[in-house]
Amino acid sequence: MPSPPENRRPRATFNPDHRRRTHVPAPSDAEIERRLETFVKPAVYAELAHYRQLGLRNRILNLPVMVALVLGLIWRRIPGVCALQRTLARERILWVDRRTVSQSALSERFLDFPAVLFERVLYRVLAQLPDRLRARTRPQPALLAGAAARFSAAYALDATTLEPLFRKLDALQERSGVQLAGHVSAAVDLLTHLPAKLWWSADPHTNEKAVATRVLAWLPANSLLVVDLGYFAYWLFDAVTDAQSWFVTRLRAKTSYTVTQVLCARPQVRDQIIQLGLHKDPCRHPVRLVEIFVNGHWQRYLTNVLDPQRLSIVEVVVLYDARWRIETTFLLVKRLLDLAYVWVGSQNGVWLQVLATFLCYSILIDLCDDVADALGVRLEQVSVEMVYRGLYHYVTAVAQGDWTGDAPSYFAHEAKGLGILKRERPRDGPTVTEQIRRALVTFARPDAKLDRGLAP
Repeated sequence: MPSPPENRRPRATFNPDHRRRTHVPAPSDAEIERRLETFVKPAVYAELAHYRQLGLRNRILNLPVMVALVLGLIWRRIPGVCALQRTLARERILWVDRRTVSQSALSERFLDFPAVLFERVLYRVLAQLPDRLRARTRPQPALLAGAAARFSAAYALDATTLEPLFRKLDALQERSGVQLAGHVSAAVDLLTHLPAKLWWSADPHTNEKAVATRVLAWLPANSLLVVDLGYFAYWLFDAVTDAQSWFVTRLRAKTSYTVTQVLCARPQVRDQIIQLGLHKDPCRHPVRLVEIFVNGHWQRYLTNVLDPQRLSIVEVVVLYDARWRIETTFLLVKRLLDLAYVWVGSQNGVWLQVLATFLCYSILIDLCDDVADALGVRLEQVSVEMVYRGLYHYVTAVAQGDWTGDAPSYFAHEAKGLGILKRERPRDGPTVTEQIRRALVTFARPDAKLDRGLAP
């Protein structure tokens, strides 16, 4: 069997994120179109003044048209610009009537359309959604909500590397090796699950700490950041404290420190104020080290919230565990909403797709929270993936006359059959939170004043 030519790039089959999508666009969905027109369309038209300030002409492919087309690409899983051009010539896409445009005009517009306009639209929409989520009556995780209420906001911060670009452009075909699409950092609200801020770098090898200065410039005062070890740096801890904000993270192995105060000392739970660094450039501000012994080993957490009355041992652990939601966010936008498939090779085009994908993700989260409200369950119990995949069944039920209500009520009615509610995983023993509480109660001393406020 002849070997493939040396200049041919091998198909990327090793990464499940990086796969080719379906070539058949999905049918339009009246419920999703209604939500997009309700939240996105007003934000788009509010940015027309800025559109004109940038010196852009009111051409055929203007701001309202481009936003509608990009959102249509994502929601309806239109596989590319060629299919989009054919679809636009034959049917209405969101608020844009059908029209004839050339494929080359569409391709050029994706390459040079200012992504900053999409960024402004995204943040206008995001400003509306948190109040909607907070106004709903579905329950919230008590410990997490109680801890987050003591801060102006609570965010999980992390980053992900985008997948290789498909070589459809001549400029990419001339380059050797695999070209990655860049590096995306995001701050996700721990309660609403909505993205609060996005940062993108064209360099896929960008270190998380290199983005930290941009994060600090944005970070609201009295807000809480939950980060992993990728952000472990003394200067960053000091900078967050100087900005009158807060953090929760893990302690890196072999980190040197000095204990300055013991708040709690039990066989399985320790809470101490420490000074990080014993040699060059130590941490200027003291931090709090929380240690718990669970599942046969010690887990160690750091925070600059020094008062246990403001943030208990249990809440420190719960907040860090909630950090996993940003990993779920990246998983959903890449695999479910196809951010792993990058349409264009220009930096502007990649950033445009990132912004539009997170905009669609935010609308999807709003829909899932409506479903959770209809079911009377926490948002965490609703499968975002199954709601998204269930939209096909909702559209079919409406088209066949089997359902006349809205999408949230349909998903609540069909929750079992469509797998809308996540399955409860069997537990072999008590949760980490339960183990901590037992350890605090078992070894409690009536005269130990420092134990007050350690558990909510």
